Amino acid sequence: MTLRLIFVRHGLSSFNKEGRIQGRNDLSTLTREGQLQAEAAGKTISSIPIDAIYSSPLQRASETTKIIIKQHQSELQATYTDELLEVDLGPWSGLTKNEIKNQFPEELSIWQKEPKELTINRDDGSKFQPIKELLSQAENFLKSLFDAHSGSNKTILIVAHNAILRCLILKLINEPSKGFRRLKLDNTSISICNINFNDWKDRQVQIQCLNNVAHLNPTIPKKRSKKRIILVRHGETDWNKQGRFQGQIDIPLNKNGKSQAKAAGEFLKTNILQKAFSSSLSRPKETAQIILNEHPGIEISLKDNLIEIGHGKWEGKLESEIKTDWPDLLQTWKISPEKVQMPEGENIKEVSTRSITGWNEICQDLKNDETALVVAHDAVNKTILCHLLGLMPSNIWMIKQGNGGVTVIDLSDNEGQPDQITCLNITSHLGGIIDSTAAGAL
Repeated sequence: MTLRLIFVRHGLSSFNKEGRIQGRNDLSTLTREGQLQAEAAGKTISSIPIDAIYSSPLQRASETTKIIIKQHQSELQATYTDELLEVDLGPWSGLTKNEIKNQFPEELSIWQKEPKELTINRDDGSKFQPIKELLSQAENFLKSLFDAHSGSNKTILIVAHNAILRCLILKLINEPSKGFRRLKLDNTSISICNINFNDWKDRQVQIQCLNNVAHLNPTIPKKRSKKRIILVRHGETDWNKQGRFQGQIDIPLNKNGKSQAKAAGEFLKTNILQKAFSSSLSRPKETAQIILNEHPGIEISLKDNLIEIGHGKWEGKLESEIKTDWPDLLQTWKISPEKVQMPEGENIKEVSTRSITGWNEICQDLKNDETALVVAHDAVNKTILCHLLGLMPSNIWMIKQGNGGVTVIDLSDNEGQPDQITCLNITSHLGGIIDSTAAGAL
């Protein structure tokens, strides 16, 4: 069975605007800006058929839900459930960040470094760990959701809060180390996960996009660290369209691929860039050149360690042809890619090692207050993103990278803290919130 889960964070609230911690209290309401954000999100997903809607009952989320339903012109009734309540932060709720810093300095330091280990004292003297409890809550909700919607393919809308939505996504991808700090979700951001499942334990998850705010202005989230990288997959080629395995054969962009690159350039034109890097193959290089038409004067640094996976004897072949000659190896590639050594080619661990080396070189090359464009390939981008999410190279199928899709990473200002995936695989500039780019082979 397949579920498409569409996660939406509530609109800007009064506490968001005042810089106050909201937690589980229900004193915060949508601002006028938050209402407009909810309308924009509703319009964006209005063309997508929705089979069920679940929402937090807290008013900032429930009002967002009602606005989205109105924009969707749906007769569906939302199910309001306490399993989508925001994290319980006890005595922190209602305080500003400065007030927390003054009253709870040690606890705040733990929250900033490893939120999962935070322990809070309640007024009655009892102790609890908010994020560990929230992760359990998220798992319970997802198990119930899978049980309720087994037996058919459905699209489910879930409207809730920053922390609980992050925990839902983390649970779907098996809760990687330091995962809570690796993700970012803005007000009325849209994130989409596709799940093939038999039951909770037997599931295959694909993150189609994360933190898409293309319906708002600015169209990508504001920069909140000193260094930023905008990672783009090259535009479409004829081999992408045909479903051929390209690998390291130097196939150029087709007409649609050039249009995708131009659309990405238009989408990103208000973002100031200082540097640009590309795989040395022609399809990412040309994609970068087209994007940089909006940013004259920037030279592209070519990096051989960002070229696509070497498929060896599979290159140039359709999946049907590979299935004839290597049926077992192809099936293993789809299920356990880490176990496959491409005939006269590479394995995914080798690709990950060189891709991460190239990525780290780019990160080290960046100075404070610089933003770099990086254009590479499907497998290369996926191994980099697995690394950034705290996943293994074997998890590449968890991540979607559409041709011309935009991903943003803000590098951590604090040593020992993970870099943050600010948004992932945004393809709204190519025609809609759902990635409709070529399914094509790697």
